[in-house]
Amino acid sequence: MAKELPPIEERSLWEDAHKMLAKAEKEGIETAWDRLLQQTPHCTFGESGICCRICTMGPCRISKKAPLGVCGADTDVIVARNFGRFLAGGAAGHSDHGRDCIEAFHAVAHGETEDYQIKDEAKLRRIAEELGIAVEGRELLDIARDLVEEFWASFGSQRSQVCFVSRLPEKQQETWRKLGITPRGVDREITEMMHRTHMGCDNDAANTMLHSARMCLADGWAGSMIATEISDILFGTPKPRKAQVNLGVLKKDHVNILVHGHNPIVSEKIMEAVNDPELIALAKEKGAAGINLAGLCCTGNELMMRQGIPMAGNHLMTELAIITGAVELIVVDYQCIMPSLVQVGNCFHTKMITTADKARFTGAEHVKFEMHNGMDQARRVVRMAIERFPLRDQDRVEIPCDPVDIVTGFSNEALLEALGGTLTPLIEAIKAGKIRGAVAIVGCNNPKYKHDHCNVNLARELIKKDILVLVTGCVTTAAGKAGLLVPEAIDMAGPGLKEICGALGIPPVVHMGSCVDNARILQLAALLANELGVTIADLPLAASSPEWYSEKAATIGTYAVASGIYTHLGHPPNITGSKVVTDLALSGLDDLVGACFGIEPDPFKAADLIDERIRQKREALGLSA
Repeated sequence: MAKELPPIEERSLWEDAHKMLAKAEKEGIETAWDRLLQQTPHCTFGESGICCRICTMGPCRISKKAPLGVCGADTDVIVARNFGRFLAGGAAGHSDHGRDCIEAFHAVAHGETEDYQIKDEAKLRRIAEELGIAVEGRELLDIARDLVEEFWASFGSQRSQVCFVSRLPEKQQETWRKLGITPRGVDREITEMMHRTHMGCDNDAANTMLHSARMCLADGWAGSMIATEISDILFGTPKPRKAQVNLGVLKKDHVNILVHGHNPIVSEKIMEAVNDPELIALAKEKGAAGINLAGLCCTGNELMMRQGIPMAGNHLMTELAIITGAVELIVVDYQCIMPSLVQVGNCFHTKMITTADKARFTGAEHVKFEMHNGMDQARRVVRMAIERFPLRDQDRVEIPCDPVDIVTGFSNEALLEALGGTLTPLIEAIKAGKIRGAVAIVGCNNPKYKHDHCNVNLARELIKKDILVLVTGCVTTAAGKAGLLVPEAIDMAGPGLKEICGALGIPPVVHMGSCVDNARILQLAALLANELGVTIADLPLAASSPEWYSEKAATIGTYAVASGIYTHLGHPPNITGSKVVTDLALSGLDDLVGACFGIEPDPFKAADLIDERIRQKREALGLSA
């Protein structure tokens, strides 16, 4: 029997997606859902993690008839090695983003660029002082140069711990030291993982998994955290502001440019260029009413948080945005960018521009962005978009809906300001049970699920239970489209959460940024733990990535667990071939770090699992359930 796609309504939760999927089918344009069907059924060896390709004595597939690889490695070792390398990819991705941010900060501090400046001087001084750098009476750039060196040291091999471990309660730091999982340096831990998983090195599955935790902690408490802090310093710390989401943010009479990826160093310059009066005048000469910039995925999150730029969609909306026929240019940097965007663009007049040497795409045009030429390159790219506007076939343009309003920009600084400058009101609300706990819903979309069904319904169920929800990354667009990112959404919340959020004038689902900005949530957890004199593992917190797909999401989940935060996933990573590794993830880590993973594809059941975990944490603190 021939395989068939599910009906369009079962592929996505959203009207704009339904209309664009129907348009794609009518015009014969292939999308991720078509390719998923072509790849189904998946390889069961790969899904369970029991295929080893690490050396050329193999590849080896473990089965009852062949329980050992050629080298003698058993199922547990093979699964642990595969998972360790999977996590290394995620840690490398987020942390290399952090490295790019340090390079930009270095260029600013050393006067090597005029295109980028320090926007938040107070935050620079505050972080420098936190890390033991002298501030009093010193010039700003002198302080910045010392802070740059401190950040570089967290990527190296000579420190006993990365710089921001100091934010943790001492009791939690001691637990990490005893377990040998204190992250020493981002590059060191990733390199050691690749070494450990070479044939003939670490052949104890539990030991490999402990180093996985250390490596992921290096990402969370250094690579990602440094990326977030530097982005705030260079581009401004986010404050609450209004924005809009969905494909309705595209404009039929404007030149439409989409920025996609994760690096604000590129997208911030594009944003400046689209506001250049000379370029706006050129767009009008070409017949457009103006230039419209919108975001996709995490670059979109970065611009939306700081500048209020609208968000066109998340991961599974990227192809569909082009299918509107209204996009002149899609400008990408790196991560979560489907190669198919080039092919979908070729079905229209849409051109794809790459900007990073580490992320070139066959068929796209490359315009390299560097610290010394960011503004010039941004103007060049915007000009290219304008020149494409006359090539648009207006008969094929379809903007499928009106945009939805949201409120964004909740950095930790903004939350503290809303609370009056202290955590006390939040802590009192938690103690009183008006806010029973908090859950970070983060991460991706995966075409194996009905698009955003799990993300949205989990958030809805949790706020009903008086649990505050924090969102980052692709979940942001989902929550926004569902009407959860506006203060009026308190009507969907339980009575306690409704009261507190209403008094503060904030939504019950709070947007905290892009994927790397999960580090904001780690820092907030540490602030609460320090204030209460407990560890993060003692707090009524949880995390979730219901529709995850990427290495980065698995790394985020692992650093959340290793930091003491119970973490729900909609499906397991490729580890189920090993009972040792699976048991460690689902329960064994609880005994070591005070948290573990939970697996549940149904968002309603997942909400109950998380609710029960929060109840247990509240009772252990002597609070009402």
